[in-house]
Amino acid sequence: MNFKQNEAIEILERTPTVLTHLLSGLSYEWLNSNEGGDSWNSVEVVAHLIECEKSNWIPRIYSILSSHENESLPHYDRFSHLGKETGIEELLREFLQCRQQSLYQLGTFNISSFDLNKTGLHPEFGSITLQQLLSTWAVHDLTHINQITRVLAKRYDLDVGPWKTFLSILK
Repeated sequence: MNFKQNEAIEILERTPTVLTHLLSGLSYEWLNSNEGGDSWNSVEVVAHLIECEKSNWIPRIYSILSSHENESLPHYDRFSHLGKETGIEELLREFLQCRQQSLYQLGTFNISSFDLNKTGLHPEFGSITLQQLLSTWAVHDLTHINQITRVLAKRYDLDVGPWKTFLSILK
């Protein structure tokens, strides 16, 4: 196992800054491009990350720490952010504030190595540990950073010509 809480926090505390540097000030075309169909654009991804801060990570961590083994985790609708119209600058500020609050709350839990093995009952996966939830939080951030950069790159998919062969993000 590679998980170390302090290392996960290194990723979690950087994500808002990474997204701000990547997305702040970009044109409508960059921010609203997606991969077609029901895929999300960059604005929708940031809105999703905010909803995760409010309704997913901390509520579920709290549930695991404060309940008996394998109690159901609080419900989270991962599509609840869709259809809300907000500008990227406001979303980035809100995400930073929400993430800072989440990390503060995480610190107040004083999670021990014993706590990492506590479990909750996920509606799809069954029994999950706190360590798995914390690991997922960090990897979830990286997944969405990857998604955003992939969506941005694919906007120029047809424009790069023969260099596409060397651009793995476009494959």
